Amino acid sequence: MNPESVLGWLTSLGVPAELVSVGAEVDGAWCLLRDDSEGAPCWEVFWREQGNRYDWARFGSEQVACFYLFGRLTWTQALRGAIGPVDPARQQRPGGPPEPATPPSGTPAP
Repeated sequence: MNPESVLGWLTSLGVPAELVSVGAEVDGAWCLLRDDSEGAPCWEVFWREQGNRYDWARFGSEQVACFYLFGRLTWTQALRGAIGPVDPARQQRPGGPPEPATPPSGTPAP
């Protein structure tokens, strides 16, 4: 995972694009920044609000920073009920389309 792909994954899970900023500090957003100020590159992830950084974390690996940001934001989506467990009846069969959803008992099938 890299900064470009993490944005796509987060958007596909329903995280609004304006809540994530890659490469720039933006108020009201989770930011993912590269920092080369100490000689070796590192990546920072944090929430920025009114010019301040909150829940700041620093990583020596771009991929680890991306997975950290992805995990933080998908956890939030799960807590608010936007994503959840996969319905086993809708899981994809090997080599075929997803199984049709089973209607609740007492409901006629289409």
